[in-house]
This record gives sequence, structure tokens and C-alpha cells, in this order.
Amino acid sequence: MQKVYSIFLDSLKIGTTQLEKADASMGVVFGVIKFNDESFGYDFLKNYCQSKCITLAADYPDDKMISTSTIDALSVKDENGVEIKGLGNQISGMDGNDFEVYVEGIAYPFYETAFPHHVKAYQEMHGK
Repeated sequence: MQKVYSIFLDSLKIGTTQLEKADASMGVVFGVIKFNDESFGYDFLKNYCQSKCITLAADYPDDKMISTSTIDALSVKDENGVEIKGLGNQISGMDGNDFEVYVEGIAYPFYETAFPHHVKAYQEMHGK
């Protein structure tokens, strides 16, 4: 059974993810966000980033598509409340399609302990 992780922006829980995708060699996990409320999306994220002076990596208002740079107040926690700490957390996506949360630069050995299935898949793919 896939684990479910909670996503927080400041102290507000905005949704969940399964962190089903990864680049184990880079210490990266990411996954589709299931928002708690349909008001979370392009407008919410753009307004949040503007109010907190967070640079947008990409912004296409006509398409309602956005990609944030690192948001320090964005955290992802496992079912025990343990934060998945990395060097940067971002959100990218588009209204009407999926948004994804990214946690980049997670240090080993924590990465290997928290995501052994991603490490195993990487090793099998690269013959290690």
C-alpha cells in the first residue's frame, strides 16, 4: 500500500501526495497533489507567492499554469509527522490538470530509509 504524505503551506494543510515519482540519484521525490479544497490552485499559489515575494520559475496566466521556485514554508510530512527535508520544495501545475509537489536534495541515508522502493527501482534500472 502506498504511503500518503501531508502537504503544508505555513501551518495550513493544503493536501496530500503519495510521492510516487523519484530521481533517487539526485535525492528527489515528487508526486501529484490531491488538494483539500478546490480553491487551491493557480490563483491561490500565485497570490501566495506574490505576497511572500517568492519568485516564480514559470507563470502562464492565460493557461493558469505555474511553477514556483523554492517555498521555504512548504513542507511535506509522513503519516508520523516526520518532515521530508530537502534543499528545496516547489509546486508546479495547471488548473484543470495535476499539480505536483517536489522535494529536492534529500540527503542519504534518510532518502534510502524513507524511500527504499525508489532506491530499489533506480538500482534495478541501472543494473546495480
